[in-house]
Amino acid sequence: MPVGALKVLRDRDAGLYLGGVLVSAFGSTAMLLVCGMWVKDLTGSSALAGLTPFFAWFPTLCGPVLGVLADRMRRLPLLIRANAGMALLLPVLLAVRSGGWIWLLFAVLLVYGAAGAVAAAAEAGVVAAGVPAELRGDFNGLRMSANEGMKLVAPLVGAALFARYGGAPVVLVDAATFALAAAAFALMRVREPDPDPGSRPRVAEGIRFLRGRAGLRRLVVAGGLTMTLSGLSGSAVYAVVDAGLHRSPAFAGVLYTVQGVGSLLAGLAAGPLLRRLPERLFAGAGIAVFAVGAALRAVPWPAAVLTGSGLIGLGLPCVLVAALTAVQREAPDGLVGRVAATANTLVFAPLTLSIPVGAGLVAVVDHRMLLAGTGAAGLLTALWCALAGRRTRRPEAATEPLHGLPSPAAGTHDAEPGNDAAAR
Repeated sequence: MPVGALKVLRDRDAGLYLGGVLVSAFGSTAMLLVCGMWVKDLTGSSALAGLTPFFAWFPTLCGPVLGVLADRMRRLPLLIRANAGMALLLPVLLAVRSGGWIWLLFAVLLVYGAAGAVAAAAEAGVVAAGVPAELRGDFNGLRMSANEGMKLVAPLVGAALFARYGGAPVVLVDAATFALAAAAFALMRVREPDPDPGSRPRVAEGIRFLRGRAGLRRLVVAGGLTMTLSGLSGSAVYAVVDAGLHRSPAFAGVLYTVQGVGSLLAGLAAGPLLRRLPERLFAGAGIAVFAVGAALRAVPWPAAVLTGSGLIGLGLPCVLVAALTAVQREAPDGLVGRVAATANTLVFAPLTLSIPVGAGLVAVVDHRMLLAGTGAAGLLTALWCALAGRRTRRPEAATEPLHGLPSPAAGTHDAEPGNDAAAR
């Protein structure tokens, strides 16, 4: 394991945070998978089942507005409350026992997504306050690895529980992971500045900040373009399995597992690579790897498709880690919640919209043409991200470690006795 990652893991608060991320990612991945199965089982409608993830992703479109909350209060207590609140809310879904109660499931998913968007904005402030600048790439990479690692096991566990007992056990497991994440964050001792009691955070300030930082803006836009291409290529996965490889739909699970392994490795390598490469080059290289992987899926040969899936998993996280690390470095403390939330919206909202577009294209266009076009567009995005412009830095504020790894000393105090919202 890279030295930087070991330094992060040896830190008490970073370890607690990553532990919270780990259990959070397990519960979220299992729950979001099972929700679609649950809707299909209760209603018999494939259309409603396919629409289910939209309700969890929709609040991402409101990220800049939700990010204001993270700049009005201390972020660690906000993370704790967001997770504890979801732990209390989720058992309401035990009342969903027929198709007539599907509206309740959709309503809870909307709150689920909103809590995730708020916590993602708060997380950026916690990391900026508690993790030294030189270790943020390692931290964000490990966080990505934790999320992706859970995607290798949580779907199997969630599907097995649902097949045997229905949706109720998965709901309770997810509620328990929220509670465990809240408990882990409550044990952290991160020091963060008090918000200015006289300030009135405005949504537009986060947008204006991104517009005024050319290097950061380029990373965020490149992330949005890449996630758009990811949604388009992902929509073709079942066509690849069926028309391309002549395998059963279950083979898609193998492709997702290989992709998850690639993402796990990318997260571990992110920190060392970000110390050696400018963020724009690291992100551009990752986008290029993703593009090659998407194009390889068009080849009707299992080895090529499996290799392509691994390359997609290896390349896709790079631009996300680079953009997140840049936001944590460049955004001032009083603005980091809104900047992070705005960046999340610009990166992930296109994914939400591209999935149904991709599904429509697969119905009328040969999947090989779609994947080849995705690969070509990805290479152009990689060149634009890596070669145009230069990254700008502002002087780093002095920091002290999360707990022994450096935080702003003036105007701070111990955070009250913090989840990974983005995973949720």
